[in-house]
Amino acid sequence: MTTPATDNLQPPTSNPQPIPALNRYLTTFLAIPLMALATGFFGSISLLCTLWDRSGRQQHFIARLWAATLLRLSLSPVRVIGAEKLRNAPVAVYASNHLSYMDTPVLFAKLPFQFRILAKRQLWSIPFVGWYLDRSGQVPIDSESPRSTVAGLLRGVAALKSGMPLLIFPEGSRSPDGRLHQPASGCAFMAIRAGVPLVPLALIGTYQLLPIHCYTLRPRPLMVIVGDPIPTTGLTTRDADALTARLYAEISTMFHLHSVG
Repeated sequence: MTTPATDNLQPPTSNPQPIPALNRYLTTFLAIPLMALATGFFGSISLLCTLWDRSGRQQHFIARLWAATLLRLSLSPVRVIGAEKLRNAPVAVYASNHLSYMDTPVLFAKLPFQFRILAKRQLWSIPFVGWYLDRSGQVPIDSESPRSTVAGLLRGVAALKSGMPLLIFPEGSRSPDGRLHQPASGCAFMAIRAGVPLVPLALIGTYQLLPIHCYTLRPRPLMVIVGDPIPTTGLTTRDADALTARLYAEISTMFHLHSVG
């Protein structure tokens, strides 16, 4: 899949401020140990649920409890703007910018329905994380070869056609500087092949809360901005790049309007 240029769509962002010593101590000796315990605790319960829960509903409910717990420990409340739009396209590809490890907890806690995530296959090798991803029916994607990538995307299409919404970070990895970066068109490809809308989401504040290569929390209010669903009716996979460009233009606009600094 090719990727459209987005250099002209980059919203401004501020560099993280110096970390107070108190933040470092609280994160190292309190927040991170408690987050690790919460992950192990909820992960173990989720794995137990796989013995009888074939639908994934209980596992997803536990994942939401885990996400809410991590957000409470981070002392970072989340506001959802445009939440009513989530009812307009229950089965859709939900595509978000990717700023931080905290993006996933934010979206699990605030998207009010069961969904599957499309994630790098390497995550399946991480204890607890990989076990949860495998047993809860999440969708792995391997970018080592075009054939493996397409196979992962087709698994995502199958999930959508079965009635399960899909969440994806089209940038593929966390932003190194808090700005939007080159997206892949896989999200648009899946939405078109499954005949479902593409819903843009903009995360605000998670980069400042926990930037890449940083392990100290900077508590702050966070936001999830929900855009209008983009229909895919009448489109073919040849339109995937143009659809991706439209998606990221909308995410960038929402990010720009709601970012501070």
